[in-house]
Amino acid sequence: MTSSIARPQHDGTAAPETGAPSTARPEDGALGAVQHGTRLGVLDIGSNTVHLLIVDVRLGGRPVPQRSHKLTLRLMRYLGEDGAIDDEGVAALLSAISECAEIARGEHLDDFVVMATSALREASNGEQVIARIEREAKVSLDILSGPDEARLTFLAVRRWFGWSAGRILLLDIGGGSLEIAIGQDEEPDVALSVPLGAGRSTVGFFHADPPTPQDQRALRLYAKGVLDDAVAQVKPFGHADHVIGSSKTIRSLARLAGNLMPGVGDADRAVLTRKQLDDWVPRLAKMDAASRAALPGITPDRTFQIVAGGIVLSETMRAFGVKQLDVSPWALREGRLLQMLDRV
Repeated sequence: MTSSIARPQHDGTAAPETGAPSTARPEDGALGAVQHGTRLGVLDIGSNTVHLLIVDVRLGGRPVPQRSHKLTLRLMRYLGEDGAIDDEGVAALLSAISECAEIARGEHLDDFVVMATSALREASNGEQVIARIEREAKVSLDILSGPDEARLTFLAVRRWFGWSAGRILLLDIGGGSLEIAIGQDEEPDVALSVPLGAGRSTVGFFHADPPTPQDQRALRLYAKGVLDDAVAQVKPFGHADHVIGSSKTIRSLARLAGNLMPGVGDADRAVLTRKQLDDWVPRLAKMDAASRAALPGITPDRTFQIVAGGIVLSETMRAFGVKQLDVSPWALREGRLLQMLDRV
């Protein structure tokens, strides 16, 4: 993955790029610093939110969250018919990124990454918007490809569930895309990204609130066609021992429709079955967005796209023959932080 990562200094200037693995020696102090504790930050520019996560890490230790700052944009609503982000969307994006970057600069971070996913990557004016963000917000963007997103999320899920999970099939529904990966190591055997994000599907197929049955059927048919090709690419790599879903959309659906079971230690295990999902999605589809916000697990930033997300997840589970999945609290941001730590 080509990376362009700059670390904010306390005087506002950028440090040398840190996208390649570090060549620092222990006597240079890098190893000693991470042994005693390092503060890392990731700013994730997604299709739905701009989210800053700051964690403290040490060698051999799990990332400990210290600060989270999230701003809801729903960037898909700012896309014109030509696929360009309009002026209002660019202004909102710049404001959110600048606000988060300023917070990061005040946290004395040892490393800081600003990464962008499908919304910026696929916008027809993406290159111009990226250049303006880098110039005016004084950050350097790491533009992830879809497979990059899948691989980083897979790394996070593998670390969370451990080697005992065996061969993992990962399903991650973002705002713009659905990521799929399978493998038994930390690097998946195959990593895919398909255009079935919850926000993209809502904007592309739903023309009323609540969505009509005809629009819902159209999304299901489209998803089935896209997923048939994805299944064909994944099938040669064998049967999964463990199916895991990640992302806020899946966590929201699991909190609403799933089960909480005792997990290892003091953490609950969240499980969602396809039967539960298919029971809840039609009920959600009959409610308008304002009414959905009153339900447990459906946060205000997800009310508009939760139905499309549920339909996509249902069709994905059906396509892969999945009756039940576990829900991971870790996803893309944690995967990028783990990669940053591994490279020290």
